[in-house]
Amino acid sequence: MSGGGGKTPANTTQTTSTIPKFAEPYATNMMGQASALTNINQNPYQSYTGQRVAGATPLMEQSYGAIGNMQPSALIGQGADMARQAGLGALNTGSFDQAAADKYMSPYMQSVVGMQQRDAQRQADIAHTGQQAQAARSGALGGSRNAIVQAEANRNLANQMGNIQATGLQNAWQQAQSQYNADQGRQMQGYGIAGQAAGTMGQLGQHQYGQQMGIANAQNVAGTQQQDLAQQNLNVPYQEFLNAQNYPYKQLGFMSDVLHGLPTQTSSTMYQAPPNTWGQAAGLAAGLGSLFMSGQGG
Repeated sequence: MSGGGGKTPANTTQTTSTIPKFAEPYATNMMGQASALTNINQNPYQSYTGQRVAGATPLMEQSYGAIGNMQPSALIGQGADMARQAGLGALNTGSFDQAAADKYMSPYMQSVVGMQQRDAQRQADIAHTGQQAQAARSGALGGSRNAIVQAEANRNLANQMGNIQATGLQNAWQQAQSQYNADQGRQMQGYGIAGQAAGTMGQLGQHQYGQQMGIANAQNVAGTQQQDLAQQNLNVPYQEFLNAQNYPYKQLGFMSDVLHGLPTQTSSTMYQAPPNTWGQAAGLAAGLGSLFMSGQGG
């Protein structure tokens, strides 16, 4: 039967580091201050009561109002109406017809034609009187030949009357058409000028819009710069408030760094393990057994 033995425990050394005696009051005071600072009853949370964010400046508000009230320029609408009227007028331009001729023909045309016809009638009457006198002298008055001459004279007079009327109408028609074309040309020219003016008004409207936007943007930029400056002025007291709140903690941190930087006092204590009685008993038994066996052999 063999006896089991446990492992012999090793010797141990305990090392203790302590701050110097002269620094102990400072460490104690620092821990007390830390306890007070972290006690919410003694040191409750303090909110910053000052203004944190700068509001919109008057220039910014003015730019917002200008942009909010912006509408399309009246010039653009007026130009569009003018362009529409000019286009419709150009499309509705008609051709020279009887209605146009009646409008443009001179009202005195028929009076001129009548005068020419009366003059022709007078000349025909004079010729007829002479022809009748000649027939009477020759003794042919009332004869068939005289009748033929008179019929021919009447036919020629009728033709002359018709030619005078046709020529008068043709001349009046041509003059009316010429006047109509001249008026149409001036009217088309006017439509073209109106179209150009409409385009110019549209461009002016766009320029007006650009100027308004430029002014509003400039106001906004200047207002934003004013707001940034005001925000910087607000940040200074807020940062001072934070610095004041953190000041005690920074002081404690500085004190802690000082204490950590001091040389420490170190002491060591060695502990020797107690003897293992079971191991000693096992060793003694083994020694006795060996001695007993050697005695028998002798």
